[in-house]
Amino acid sequence: MTDNVRELRPRLPESEKITINLGYVDLGQIDLLVREGFYSNRTDFIRTAIRNQLDRHTDAVRQSVARHQLDLGLRHYTRADLEKVRAAGETLHIQVLGLAVIAADVPPELAQETIASIHVLGALSAPPAIKAALADRIR
Repeated sequence: MTDNVRELRPRLPESEKITINLGYVDLGQIDLLVREGFYSNRTDFIRTAIRNQLDRHTDAVRQSVARHQLDLGLRHYTRADLEKVRAAGETLHIQVLGLAVIAADVPPELAQETIASIHVLGALSAPPAIKAALADRIR
């Protein structure tokens, strides 16, 4: 019965998992704040702490994004986008702060012809064949 079910659009992850090491005293203090009801769990505390630090540095991030000419947020590259780039005889220098997505229907050859470089601060979502074809252009 599931043979006729097709995914219309692949669901992208909304976050990236990271691992950090904390000292026992710091961890104990976090656990105390969670137990006292200030935060729902350790993850809630860590997310809040990170967001507070990012808020403190908003101006520096904004200036750096502008200076490095980064696209901010989600940038999706489809097969049609890359075919237009190829038809115009141009190449792309992808620079994203956030998530850069190269669609699953993009052939590796098209990606090689049209993408000169990829610089992503955040995450790059692309099929393994695309990542392999562009390995020397990803930094």
